[in-house]
Amino acid sequence: MNKIKRVLGDDLHKYTMVIALIALIVFFNIASDGKMITPSNFQNLLSGNAYVLILAIGMLMVIVIGQIDLSVGSVAGFCGMVMAIAFQKWDFPWWAAVLLGMGIGVLVGAWNGFWVAKMGIPGFITTLGSMMIFRGAVIWISHSISVPAPSELKWFGAGHLPEWGPAFTGMNNSTLLLGTFAIAFFIYAQLRQRARANELYANNKEPLWPAVVRIALGTVVIGYLTWLFGTGRPGTSFPIPGLILVVLVIIYHTITQKTRFGRHVYAVGGNKNSAALSGVNVQKTYFLTMLNMSFLAALAGIMFVGRSTAAGPSDGTSWEMDAIASVYIGGAAVSGGVGTIMATMVGGMMMAVLNSGLMLLGVGADKTQVIKGLVLMAAVAFDVYNKRPGHVSITKRLLNMNSAENKEGSSADK
Repeated sequence: MNKIKRVLGDDLHKYTMVIALIALIVFFNIASDGKMITPSNFQNLLSGNAYVLILAIGMLMVIVIGQIDLSVGSVAGFCGMVMAIAFQKWDFPWWAAVLLGMGIGVLVGAWNGFWVAKMGIPGFITTLGSMMIFRGAVIWISHSISVPAPSELKWFGAGHLPEWGPAFTGMNNSTLLLGTFAIAFFIYAQLRQRARANELYANNKEPLWPAVVRIALGTVVIGYLTWLFGTGRPGTSFPIPGLILVVLVIIYHTITQKTRFGRHVYAVGGNKNSAALSGVNVQKTYFLTMLNMSFLAALAGIMFVGRSTAAGPSDGTSWEMDAIASVYIGGAAVSGGVGTIMATMVGGMMMAVLNSGLMLLGVGADKTQVIKGLVLMAAVAFDVYNKRPGHVSITKRLLNMNSAENKEGSSADK
């Protein structure tokens, strides 16, 4: 057990949801006779849920500051519809229509941010009003009729990395190159992390073998995913929506963990009064976070329209629920101040795998909603119990129990 801690770190409970995600994938793969872990299903899993995961990135930051945004689905649907109408009826070039849709998302975010930051109205009330406004507006401007989307957007919403060069590996070369880059970056990040840790703790340097084990495990996982995405039917590879999501994850992970604004977001969520006394502009943090959320909602809506090839009056319905659930399943604190982009992505993939696995098993939409609700309640209850003061977390209890059994076994052998 000590060796596992050396490899993964002392805070093992953060890997709980990763283990649960892997177990869920394996369960559905067995239950569906191997239909879960296939190139085509994983490609659809990523491209079909990328828009919700993009919403979850912004929702994490909103929840961390202690607010919530109920309007993201309606805003996404409205921006996608305006973009489609601008292209079809107003003769905008496709790129200008996209820019218009994104610009409206920014304006909506500024509207929400104004009421939250300047007027002091809670985000729940502000965005509840915005949800009603823009859900009605998308039906109003569309006259309850779907509007075709620019054909150029299909590549962004449902495209794949292109093929090039000889296929001597039997894989898509673009996906192979992406996987190789990911492995190289992972190795670099692990070695750099070890070097920094040894600089900080010069008297207690970490041996090389834990880093080697982490690198080996990460290389195997990334290599397997590269093979899985790169060996699908001809014409398919790693999906473009997934690539956009990866880029956004890198950008927002850097913003939240490495920048002053990211530190301000967590400071405001932890205690806004203390943050204000420390010189943090609380109003500015609220405003920019709400603006960013609607910007990502517009992007998600436009990507969805590109995938479905048309903007519909019901686009975005209940998207906010999946985004919020992804954040909380990923371990974000209900009270704010806690949560990470990476954990949120794990939570989002839990929701995506549930949707895909239950569909493969023929479970109806009604029962799927019930199961997703139960999973959300269980994940939040688990997280709240683990973080309750004066209580030992469930993960630590299991680890301590395992350690005690190992000690008893060793004593008996002696």
